[in-house]
Amino acid sequence: MAGIYIHIPFCKQACFYCNFHFSTSLQYTNEFVQSLVKEIELKKKNINSSTILTLYFGGGTPSILSKIEFKEVIKKLKESIDLSQLIEFTIEVNPDDITQEKLDFWLENGVNRLSIGTQSFRDSDLKLMNRAHSGIEALNSIHLAKHAGFSNISIDLIYGIPGLNNSTWVENLEKVVSLGIPHVSSYCLTVEEKTALSHLIKIKKIAIPDEEIASEQFLIMIDYLEKHGIHQYEISNFSKIGMESKHNKSYWSGEIYHGLGPGAHSFNGENRYWNISNNQQYFKSIEQGIIPEEIEILSLENKYNELIMTSLRTREGIDMERMSKLFSTEIISDFEKNINKWINSGKIIKLENQYLLSKEGRFFADGIASDLFI
Repeated sequence: MAGIYIHIPFCKQACFYCNFHFSTSLQYTNEFVQSLVKEIELKKKNINSSTILTLYFGGGTPSILSKIEFKEVIKKLKESIDLSQLIEFTIEVNPDDITQEKLDFWLENGVNRLSIGTQSFRDSDLKLMNRAHSGIEALNSIHLAKHAGFSNISIDLIYGIPGLNNSTWVENLEKVVSLGIPHVSSYCLTVEEKTALSHLIKIKKIAIPDEEIASEQFLIMIDYLEKHGIHQYEISNFSKIGMESKHNKSYWSGEIYHGLGPGAHSFNGENRYWNISNNQQYFKSIEQGIIPEEIEILSLENKYNELIMTSLRTREGIDMERMSKLFSTEIISDFEKNINKWINSGKIIKLENQYLLSKEGRFFADGIASDLFI
């Protein structure tokens, strides 16, 4: 079983709180589509070696593609790859991109899941993050999507935003419940170097995000969503039962996935591959019939560390039966010694054959995982 991830490296606006430097113009989309079509042809034999269950258009602004361009990619995929077992087709969209016409078009072309970059329902938060949409547009986009026939909808929400207190954070969560949204991906606002956000913090126009408040909002979110039947199945992802992202779960469970487009990553079960992210170099290489990818041959240590990182983030946690099949008794013994301090601190819970993060430990998942690395 496998999934396909198509990376669309084009955005409508400069990103405010990350350090991506994708093109913000439309001038390269046609060249991108032609290169993507050729890459599908170059990779189709490898992709067809596994059953494709999920298809995900994301990474930038997939809705920047025209109808003709979008249909050209879909046509090539269907001609080259067996998609007869496809169960989930997701496209990332911005609230201000959503119209009735586009929704109908996406449905007609097989999209059955929307990931909407809502970020917040508060205008002040959206303005601070340099988002193009308003709170009203965020609400309307969800109403439109549901009215068009989309039932599988995910939204992104950001917590730890300067000026967002616990009370107003709960108001965002209340909207999730009242709108009947079945899936939420939520992330803490982080400050990357060389971004507009880091510059504004340096010149004291914006306060530094408060880690203690962010931790409180993380715990508030877990409790509030859980109370309303939206369960945390991965550190940053919450869903109603049966509405988990099948595509994203494949990453955390170590399943095969194929990436297409500049900067897209792939995993064949043993090693990781990624295309160069420079658009022009990608276009040139594909034109020459060469897949512009680099490879990381995963060592035993890499595989161990990745399993710890990905498993610890999930609701199921670290499965010791799986660990014992993959690694030596010496590695397992060292792991069990190292994890004891986290059990004693209350951040890890030990079950018979599993190690799970406690509710308090989930906010520190990455730090705990890195401490367990070899």
